[in-house]
Amino acid sequence: MLKGADARRKRTDRGMTVMVYLAFALAMVPLISVSWTVLSNGIERFNLYFLTNSMRGVFGGIDAGGIYHAIVGTVQITLAAAVISVPIGILAAVYLVEYGRGLLARSVTFFVDVMTGIPSIVAGLFAYALFAVFFGPGIRMGIVGAVALSVLMIPVVVRSTEEMLKLVPNELREASYALGVPKWLTVVKVVLRTSVAGIVTGVMLSIARVIGETAPLLITVGVIDSINNNLFEGRMMTLPVYVYRQYQQGYVPCAADAADCISTINFDRAWAAALTLILIVMALNLLARLISRYFSPKLR
Repeated sequence: MLKGADARRKRTDRGMTVMVYLAFALAMVPLISVSWTVLSNGIERFNLYFLTNSMRGVFGGIDAGGIYHAIVGTVQITLAAAVISVPIGILAAVYLVEYGRGLLARSVTFFVDVMTGIPSIVAGLFAYALFAVFFGPGIRMGIVGAVALSVLMIPVVVRSTEEMLKLVPNELREASYALGVPKWLTVVKVVLRTSVAGIVTGVMLSIARVIGETAPLLITVGVIDSINNNLFEGRMMTLPVYVYRQYQQGYVPCAADAADCISTINFDRAWAAALTLILIVMALNLLARLISRYFSPKLR
């Protein structure tokens, strides 16, 4: 009887193992397909010139121009959004896990859940309306886009940090209290220190969530072909908006005197910019892995 039960368990185990591998292979199909499509279409134009030049003075089907201005805008706006959202998200998560009780904690949890499902275009409209009250209609600045992205980042940071803090064993807190350490110092030195790897991962997930957003940045930041390093003045270009803009322009004549020749230069730029965006996200994830490995508690 036991042999028959063992045989059934082995068959079940093997069957579930096969299903897991099949599910993994199925999930990899669209990922590999998208990656290969972007790589094959964008690698031809992906070069040093493309990465170090802007679109200033580039018109029509001219085989020139690059994405340096879009890279600068993407990095600056995303970092500004992280500076705004990460402290707020972590502090909110600490409050919910360590201090939050009663109506206020339930209200914060409810609004975080609501914010998780906010469409990105609504976040962009909110940020635009907020700054339009103070600076007037038509305002376009990098900081406005950063505020819009922070609205999308905050709930992700709160939820991921909250789950990481809940995984910290209560025994560690109790041991710290037994040594006479105040609660706030226990949270800083023990709880956050123990969960730093998961918190960093959550922050990187929130950055990956917003770095490819297009709609809110079209509303709040606008479009420009020149380099702008000032978040607080003038329009800025970002990689998602650049991809959209180039794809929107579509086919163009090769030259003014060659109407029968159609250039795909705009599509080539769009694919190369998409490849750059993917590489930036991969680099950020690699950086997050290194940071989490460095700061995570050592087991010995």
